[in-house]
Amino acid sequence: MITGKSECGIQYAVKRGRGSAGYCSLSIKCGTRDEKGYSAGIAHFIEHTLFKGTIKKKASTINSYLDRLGGELNAYTTKEEIVLHATVLKEDLNKASDLLFELATCATFPAPEIETEKSVVIDEINSYKDSPAEDIYDEFEEMLFKGHPLSSPILGSVSSVKKIRQNELLKFTEEKFNPWKMAFTVVADIDEKTLEKRILKTIGKWFPSVKYQTCTCTEMPEKRLPDIQIFDKTVNKKNHQVNCIIGGLAPSLYEEKERLTTILLCNILGGPASNSILNASLREKYGWVYGVECSYTQYSDTGIVAICLGCDKENLEKCIKMIEKEISKLQESPLSERKLKAAKKQIFGQLAISSDSGEAQCLSMGKSLLAYGKIMSESESREKIESITAEELQNIAKKVFCKDRLSKLTFL
Repeated sequence: MITGKSECGIQYAVKRGRGSAGYCSLSIKCGTRDEKGYSAGIAHFIEHTLFKGTIKKKASTINSYLDRLGGELNAYTTKEEIVLHATVLKEDLNKASDLLFELATCATFPAPEIETEKSVVIDEINSYKDSPAEDIYDEFEEMLFKGHPLSSPILGSVSSVKKIRQNELLKFTEEKFNPWKMAFTVVADIDEKTLEKRILKTIGKWFPSVKYQTCTCTEMPEKRLPDIQIFDKTVNKKNHQVNCIIGGLAPSLYEEKERLTTILLCNILGGPASNSILNASLREKYGWVYGVECSYTQYSDTGIVAICLGCDKENLEKCIKMIEKEISKLQESPLSERKLKAAKKQIFGQLAISSDSGEAQCLSMGKSLLAYGKIMSESESREKIESITAEELQNIAKKVFCKDRLSKLTFL
């Protein structure tokens, strides 16, 4: 792998992959938390409308540009980033890379396209409201982060989306889409030195260094730890299924040891495998839930752990008691050496399988560059996880699942 920074400030990384496909992504360090002074949901709306036209291309041309090559063009928005990414045959990577930068620097946001896309995004918002399992997490974050920039839902609201105008979109991208907030990553079965030369040439085309060489901007998103908002709220949704979230604040992206320990803890407690503690008991043994998971979302200044479940109303109290019981076990005594070793082996396997995906590697590399300015190797990650002790795992369980710090939201 080769990493570096272009003359204009864009961080980049290239990695030799496998197969005939090539992957590239442009990650921009701005998201929902950066919308102060703008309509709520504008970051996500921009992700949609970047594809609606540039100075050089119409929407129809953009939509078919990579399709004609058998490739794919996509994007997503989080609370802290907007990411554009493409998958193509490796010989077409130059075209894909060029398109990503064109979208990020030359989008025109045509007024008729904006009005059309508002209907699409509003429909997306309403579809979330019709899906309690998704809607409950957004509401949980809003309540937990009340008064903090992280409280805003990524999609915004129907009323805020209706207010978005072309001049606001142009102003947001001009202000936020700066090279020192970008990371460009490529994974393909091509010599890494060759890849590096190609992407530096592309970056230079769209961000001539002479234009930015005197820039000393150090603007960062507002960072302040949220006040802890403890609540226990029940909302009557008149659904057949009950949805419930129990959770609270967790380590941030920059608390490395605690962050990795929390990842391991959540995988043990409610990871995707059927043998995770909550899956094994609530679903496999008793059949009380439709689904249960323990998720961990990391932000630059904090994080969230959340146990999410869906069940019949008559099973809710039994599920909550079982969750409390299993958490107490993890808090009261360290995991045995055998169980800890097995848990680490399982997460190593999950990471290895994930790393076989060129797209997943490419996106992960971009996130790491934006967050840390570097990319941790697989061996480094493995070594750090391997060093986690049973006592450290126990202490994290006590900290993030402390009863006095947990909140609960229930949709009945």
